[in-house]
Amino acid sequence: MKKSILLLALLSICINAFATETKLMVRAKAKDAKFVGGSIGGAHVIVRNTLNGQILAEGETTGSTGNTDLIMRSPHERYTQLSDEKTAGFLAIVDIDEPTFVQIEVVSPINKKNAQIHASTQIWLIPGKDILGDGVVVEIPGFVIDILKPNTHQYIPLDAVPDSGLLIEANIVMMCGCPIQKDGLWDSNLMEVKAMVKKDGEAFKEVTLNNPEQNTFKGNLEIEEAGYYQITVYAFNSKTGNTGVEKINYVIRE
Repeated sequence: MKKSILLLALLSICINAFATETKLMVRAKAKDAKFVGGSIGGAHVIVRNTLNGQILAEGETTGSTGNTDLIMRSPHERYTQLSDEKTAGFLAIVDIDEPTFVQIEVVSPINKKNAQIHASTQIWLIPGKDILGDGVVVEIPGFVIDILKPNTHQYIPLDAVPDSGLLIEANIVMMCGCPIQKDGLWDSNLMEVKAMVKKDGEAFKEVTLNNPEQNTFKGNLEIEEAGYYQITVYAFNSKTGNTGVEKINYVIRE
């Protein structure tokens, strides 16, 4: 038994002796926006050997969302590097002894489950051939939408609903946490934001949500009857094709 353990240990040492440390930078970049970094909690990255499913490296992207002028306002020529040493990323360090086909899986943003996107790509890693700089950039489409009012499963008396209607309020940001506002860099004038409302499982009304202040979208829903209601808030930018959705349920009672 001891000999078997010793042989396995020696075999492991021999294998590792031929393995070469290889670095791979992975970044998550929001569609039509910047990199996913610490300000929104980062993205979770898994580098996996496609042959046997072994996880070679795993961790979160950390750092800033990047240089706004460079990423969003400047024309990009071939080989233009969009990141710098402060830009969010995850540096995977793997030991491989032969070219290895890997899958890079990204879950982003890691702390916003209602808006999470699971994106992936595949590449070959070659021993000792580091992939740095911008590295592998995985695009994360969508918007982070949080419905603030009404609250999930909130019970609201019918006589407490104002004559102006029930306030629907949502907070919406880009997937990197970048702000949305009228005439801003991420311009809400280019976005369609609506609340699709169901009552007792049937289509009820649609309400357009306006953007009175940064990241905040509001509208009023006229309600005259008690029932079980569901609100689906969506954001759509026809210029970029970017979309996002959030749903809640609440109750209007007599």
